[in-house]
Amino acid sequence: MKIGIDARFYGPVGKGLGRYTQEVVDNIIKISNSNLSADRGMFFDYVIFLSPDNFDEFDCPQKNVKKVKINCSWYGWEEQLLFPYYLWREHLDLIHFPHFNVPILSPKKFVVTIHDLILTHFPTTRATKHNHFWYYFKNLAYRLVILIALKRAQRIITVSRFTKEDIVKQFKISADKITVIYEGVAKLSASRDSLFVTKLDNQEILSQHHIPERFLLYVGNAYPHKNLELLLRVFNRLQIKESNLHLVLVGKIDYFYRRLQNYARSLNLWQEGNINSPVIFPGYVPDAQLEIFYKAAQLYVFPSLYEGFGLPPLEAMSQSCPVLSSDRAALPEILGEAVQYCHPESESEMFDRIQNLLQDPQQREELEKRGLEQIKKYSWWECARLTLEVYHDILQPPKNR
Repeated sequence: MKIGIDARFYGPVGKGLGRYTQEVVDNIIKISNSNLSADRGMFFDYVIFLSPDNFDEFDCPQKNVKKVKINCSWYGWEEQLLFPYYLWREHLDLIHFPHFNVPILSPKKFVVTIHDLILTHFPTTRATKHNHFWYYFKNLAYRLVILIALKRAQRIITVSRFTKEDIVKQFKISADKITVIYEGVAKLSASRDSLFVTKLDNQEILSQHHIPERFLLYVGNAYPHKNLELLLRVFNRLQIKESNLHLVLVGKIDYFYRRLQNYARSLNLWQEGNINSPVIFPGYVPDAQLEIFYKAAQLYVFPSLYEGFGLPPLEAMSQSCPVLSSDRAALPEILGEAVQYCHPESESEMFDRIQNLLQDPQQREELEKRGLEQIKKYSWWECARLTLEVYHDILQPPKNR
């Protein structure tokens, strides 16, 4: 049996989706020749489809793994028209798409992972750098692509019960077709980019990025639904009482982060080139260094209006960083009782929650303990094992199921 995995998002190039793709691919390959396959009398060969940006990053010496470079950009016409040819050429029995962008003309059986339905909940032109007409056209195309993917998929994987229920409600898909498989929490210090920082101490890393002693932390992208403008307004109020407090926003500087920088500038919280600005934009930070940020932060703040899972706050918990989170979407399901919650559209409530936590070290310590217990529920190995079970269920002859 030959299984393909669309890994064009693999690694940092795909941001949060890249983390999911990398962990699932790496762990499935590790498990693939284990007793799980042997017990069922099924052994899989894998074809890993990669982009020119991450082709060299994926390195696997196993004989049952083949990697294929395809120059088909995400969400583009090449993906819809050319990618099906590559799938057909490899004579696959099954293909796993880790995101909704399934080619409509896909010639093979497939599994699709749906992380969230963000574009159906927040169809706003603020979420794009293109003109309004083009945005609405792409949004319509998105709805068409995801609907066809959901209808044609042999199985749908979601990363939370919340997303499963959202799909059933919005697209009238049978719940029996959907399998919930939680994501895991990565051990950041074990990442491939950790080698070059092993000889540097924590303070040296923080000093390189001009990170002060007391700071709030956010890690992730700056899309509008992340609600970071409200966080900046809350922080602006906090600055009045705590002038030595800083806000560190970690993420690759793209169109959305540059727009956020402009907003921070309008509040007199950031000035380009000024290392003493109250708000700090360090840009992309490698995982091994990011671990140091989490450990040093007073508090990790996650004000998002919508999440299908919520990986960054779990990563913060794994480094004993207390978390203040939005109470929306899948976050209560995933984070449980291990965080302090706030209403993400209430500036005053978020202000009060942050201020109370900053002034109460015992409460922060309690959240740290709860967080370390909560993350034990999530394992990338288990995520991959259950995903492999889905492959088996689809490909196994009916009489053996």
